Amino acid sequence: MTADEGVTLLELMVTLAILLILASVALPMVKMNAKRTRELELRQQLRTVRQAIDQFHLDWNRTGNQLVGDLCKANQLTCTDVSDDFGYPKDLDTLLEVKLSGALAQASKLDIKRYLRQIPIDPMTQSRDWAKRCYRDDPDVSSWCGDDVYDIHTTSEETGLDGTPYNTW
Repeated sequence: MTADEGVTLLELMVTLAILLILASVALPMVKMNAKRTRELELRQQLRTVRQAIDQFHLDWNRTGNQLVGDLCKANQLTCTDVSDDFGYPKDLDTLLEVKLSGALAQASKLDIKRYLRQIPIDPMTQSRDWAKRCYRDDPDVSSWCGDDVYDIHTTSEETGLDGTPYNTW
């Protein structure tokens, strides 16, 4: 290879310019894909917990002192301990483990009912601290009444790719 066969400065500059243009196009796409992945995780976590809350409500439903749900009828003492007057769990930890009693527990040989294996991590805040809403709360309330868990949402103040705040999902 002789000295005449080397790369000229102009060729090197053109090559670097092309690489910079490609990198400037690719970087925003990578950031957007990472955000989209976190949004998908958030939707999945919300769906999982909301399904667990709905299943708990079916099992432990009550209206004041009137027992409606099958597990609530079979476990009257436990029912008032784990659910509020509307049949929703008193806190998220209740979804992890409910101790059963009565004839149903003896017949099925199960003494624990689980709705979630663990409280999921909020992908937006990377914590297990979710904002909660009570059954009696308005949809846009910013504080939890502390009576029951009717719904959850993220505490993140960020906005999604669709323009809506994550904490309204």
